[in-house]
Amino acid sequence: MNKKIEQAIQDGYADDFAWCYGCGRLNEDGHHFRTGWDGEKTVTYFQPSEKHTAIPGFVYGGIIASLIDCHGTGSCALALYRKNGHEPGDEAEVPRFVTASLNVNYVKPTPQGVTLKAVGTVEEIHPKKFKVAIEVFADDEICATGEVVGVVMPATFMAK
Repeated sequence: MNKKIEQAIQDGYADDFAWCYGCGRLNEDGHHFRTGWDGEKTVTYFQPSEKHTAIPGFVYGGIIASLIDCHGTGSCALALYRKNGHEPGDEAEVPRFVTASLNVNYVKPTPQGVTLKAVGTVEEIHPKKFKVAIEVFADDEICATGEVVGVVMPATFMAK
């Protein structure tokens, strides 16, 4: 599976906030996670490299947590953007979310050499707070689940 998200929400993040190690398009050394819509669900694809090894043949759990984290906040941004009448690729300002809480459950070891697919289900719990339930698949096998609560990035995060 070599799928790619053509219109990712991260493409619309303002340059000042596009440096995240997980999903920042401007971070040369980052993972460049890209989150988009698949119907009413959100999706991110990621191909771990050999440097993401826990033990030979299996993916390091920290990269799985990072995928869940960034997929969750990207999903929150997608949901609020759509609620405001926009889709990725529109010219409107994209909301930026930060993680309020992250929960990761490792269901089974994640094999190396397989494209991972994170699928999110978004639930609004407040006008500026969203919860996303996430499942991570290696091929068609679920390897991790998670939950992210994301909040609209507070003004205190703005550079001075």
